[in-house]
Amino acid sequence: MNAAITIRSAMLLLLSAPLCVQAQQGQTQPSAPAPAASAPLLSVPGNGSNEGDANFDPTVAGDRMLTPPPVSGQSYPLAPSSEEKANYIRGGVIFDAAYSDNVLGSTSATPVSDVSYSVFPTVTLDETTTRLHTLLTYAPGFTFYQRTSGYNQADQNVSIDLRYRLSPHVTVSLRDSLQKTSNVFNQPDQGLGVAVSGSAQALNNSIVAPLADQLSNTGGAGITYQYGADSMIGASGTFTNLHYANPSQVPGLFDGATRAGSAFYAHRLSPRNYIGATYQYQELLAYPTGGTNQTQTHGILAFYTFFPATHFSVSLFGGPQYYNSGVQIVAAGVAPIPAANAWTPAAGASLNWRLPRGNVALSYLHTVSGGSGLAGAVELDSAAVSVGRQITPNLSAHIAASYANNGVLAVSTLGGHSALASAALERQVGQHVGLQAGYTRLHQTYYFFSANPDTNREWVSVSYQFSRPLGR
Repeated sequence: MNAAITIRSAMLLLLSAPLCVQAQQGQTQPSAPAPAASAPLLSVPGNGSNEGDANFDPTVAGDRMLTPPPVSGQSYPLAPSSEEKANYIRGGVIFDAAYSDNVLGSTSATPVSDVSYSVFPTVTLDETTTRLHTLLTYAPGFTFYQRTSGYNQADQNVSIDLRYRLSPHVTVSLRDSLQKTSNVFNQPDQGLGVAVSGSAQALNNSIVAPLADQLSNTGGAGITYQYGADSMIGASGTFTNLHYANPSQVPGLFDGATRAGSAFYAHRLSPRNYIGATYQYQELLAYPTGGTNQTQTHGILAFYTFFPATHFSVSLFGGPQYYNSGVQIVAAGVAPIPAANAWTPAAGASLNWRLPRGNVALSYLHTVSGGSGLAGAVELDSAAVSVGRQITPNLSAHIAASYANNGVLAVSTLGGHSALASAALERQVGQHVGLQAGYTRLHQTYYFFSANPDTNREWVSVSYQFSRPLGR
C-alpha cells in the first residue's frame, strides 16, 4: 500500500513540477518549443495506406489510388498528421516506475502486488527515397521487481517495415516484428499502443498473460498493382507465432500459430469513394499439451471506404466465412474440442481521423480468428479505440481501450472476454525531455483468470528523446 501511495504521489509531482519549469522558460523564450516528433506517447509508425506520401490528398482526383484500409493489412497511425517526418533517425531512453496490484494473475491464490522499475532504450530509422520507404525500430528493455525479483527480465523488441515501389503503379511491402518479453506492459508504450486496425483480417492478441516468458513473431508481405485509372488488385500473406518458454507459468494458455493469405480487387468510384472485394484464407493452429488443433477458414468479403477529407477515412466490410476444424488430441485437464464446420458471417467497421493536433481511431470486427493462446480457434468479437490530443504545445493526453470476446469453436466454455483501458498525460520539458503519468485497468474472465480477473497499474516515466535528419 505504501508503494502505491508513493507512485500516486510521484504522478502528481511529475504533472505539476513542469508547470514551474515552463513558467521559467517563458521568461527567456518567445514561445514554447513544439513536442519532439519522437515523443513516446504518440510515436507509433504510420500504416502506409498513403504509401509513404504524408501530403497526398485523396479528395483530389489523380492517377494514383490509395490502398483501402480493409485490405491494407496495417494498423492505423496514432500520431497527429503534423508529426509525420521521414528521413530521420530517432532515439532515446525511457525510465519507468510502475505499481501493479496483480502481477502474477491467477498463478497465485491471492493477488500479489509489486513495484517495478524499467529502462527502455529505443532507436528508429525512418528513411524515404523515390522508391523505397524503410522503417526500422529496435527497443530492448530491462525490468526489475521489488518483491518478485525472480521475474526480472531483459526484453527485446525489433521490427522492420519496407515499402518498395517497383513502378509507378506497383508497390511491394514487407514487414516483420519480433518481441521477447515476460510482461506485455513492459513496453515503451506502457499499454497505450492499442492496435486499431481497419483490416478485415486483424490479428488476435487480446489475452494478456501474467508474468511469463514469451516469444512472439509477426510478419507479412504484400503487393498492390493499379492496372487501370480507377482499378487496383493486390495479394498478401501473413504469419504469427506465439511461444511460452515455461508452460507452468501460464496454466490454460498454449503456443499457437497463424498462416493467412488474401487477394483483393478495389475500384475507385470517385476520389472519395472506393468499393471492392477480397478473398481470405486462414490456417489457425493451437498446440495444447499432447496435441494440435487446426482450423481452416475461407471468406469472401465486400468492402466500402469513404475518404471525406485528407487524413479521414471510414470503412465497412462484410460477407460469408466458412470454417472447418478437425478432431484433435486433447490436453490434460482440458475438455475435448470436437470437429466443427459451419458458415458464419464476418463483418467490421472502422474510422480514422487525424488532425494536426490530435487523432481518433476506432474499429469493430467479427470473424473467426486465432485463439491468442487458447486451446483452439475462436469466434472473435473485438472493438478498439484510441484518442490522442495535444492540449497545449507541451501537454498531450491519450486514452486507449479495447474489448474482445473469444468463443472457442464448438466449446464456448473454454473462451471468455477481456477489457483493457489506459489513460495518460505527457508533458514535454524542452525539446528532448518528456514526463508521463498514466493508469491502466485490465479485466479478464477466462476460466484460468477466474481467481484474480482484475489488474490495476499506475506508472510514471521520464524520457529523453532526440531526432536527427539523415544526411545532414
